[in-house]
Amino acid sequence: MPVLSLARARRFVTDERRGGALLLGAALVAVVWANTPWRATYQTIVAAVPGGDALAPLHLDLSLGTWASDGLLAIFFFVVGLELKQEVVAGSLRDPRRAAVPVLAAVGGMLAPAVLYLATTLLDHDGGARAGWAVPTATDIAFALAVLAVFGRGLPAPVRTFLLTLAVVDDLLAIVIIAFVLTAHVAIGTLLGGLACVVAFGVVARLRRAPWWLLGPLAVAAWALVHASGVHATIAGVLLGFAMPTRAVHGELVGRAERAEHAWRPIANGVALPVFAFFAAGVTVVGTGLGELLGSHVAIGVMVGLVVGKPLGVLGTTWLAVRLSPLRLAPGVGLRDMLPVGALTGIGFTVALLVAELSFDASTPDGAARVAEAKVAVLVASVVSAGIAAVLLRRDAGQARPADINEDGIPDDQQAA
Repeated sequence: MPVLSLARARRFVTDERRGGALLLGAALVAVVWANTPWRATYQTIVAAVPGGDALAPLHLDLSLGTWASDGLLAIFFFVVGLELKQEVVAGSLRDPRRAAVPVLAAVGGMLAPAVLYLATTLLDHDGGARAGWAVPTATDIAFALAVLAVFGRGLPAPVRTFLLTLAVVDDLLAIVIIAFVLTAHVAIGTLLGGLACVVAFGVVARLRRAPWWLLGPLAVAAWALVHASGVHATIAGVLLGFAMPTRAVHGELVGRAERAEHAWRPIANGVALPVFAFFAAGVTVVGTGLGELLGSHVAIGVMVGLVVGKPLGVLGTTWLAVRLSPLRLAPGVGLRDMLPVGALTGIGFTVALLVAELSFDASTPDGAARVAEAKVAVLVASVVSAGIAAVLLRRDAGQARPADINEDGIPDDQQAA
């Protein structure tokens, strides 16, 4: 019976629709709790430091909120790293011709929101709001795929593949921003120690019998050293994911990266993401006023970037790519699909909330206020984008699709999707 229950729970959290609902539910609980008369209890829990100062010598005297963003979210990024490597080695990013358009769409979908954000914050007198330019550039894979699964029924599978490829590249670019832009001070020696642990992890993972009792400590050591170096610890998760062998080794039928993703995705979707959402989404607007928060330069920039900039960047870049170059969309995908797909990328949520925390210095009153403004804007913009995407997806799915919707001169049913 416990085995059946465990299998049922695994299926529940890996289902895109239910996983998205779980993520949204955790965020709603946090938002409601943070705005009730018991909001002080919520803030106390977020700020609680398990272990007190005992872990200070290891730089691990972290609050529960920080453990959620630096620790649990590293598990999610480990799964992202596994997925990225599989896509590059054997998936949709393997063929440059197929990958080029969604990759370019991802780049455009990050540049346009950043530009619009900076344009809307030009009137900010002290310039502090401009530090949040990266907040509206991120897309939440889990939430976007959940909305597509619910409202995109009837659309061909290549539309989901396009969104998945775009979102994976989007995450990769977000990781680059976190590592090289949002990291202020780096202890090189400690970072090199963490990288050495990642390399050792990759070597052990390729042994004929890779012992879990050695892989586990190496992964924890890599995470701890990267965290102590000043680089955000989620980068360790990505690097560890990349270190796993993708192709089958030692006569195995399934690659170890795929097996690791199968094992860790339920934990990432069912534990890491909801818990992070619970600790990150609880913004208190009581006493400040929702209108005041949403009227700030930061909030307006984030909302314009996500709701307008993301679809504009995705659609505009894709249109330029297929009209001005030999590149074409995959069979079964047309330019008309780019509007709902672009709206889906406006769902920032998890990664955008993380970037909001990293973009401003929450230890100062002004910085803390801007973090709150950015988070509220991310939540509002994600809900608005999800609503717009739902309407556009149902409209797109209800329309007849031409035989050659990608306009490459060959009927789509005569090509491999």
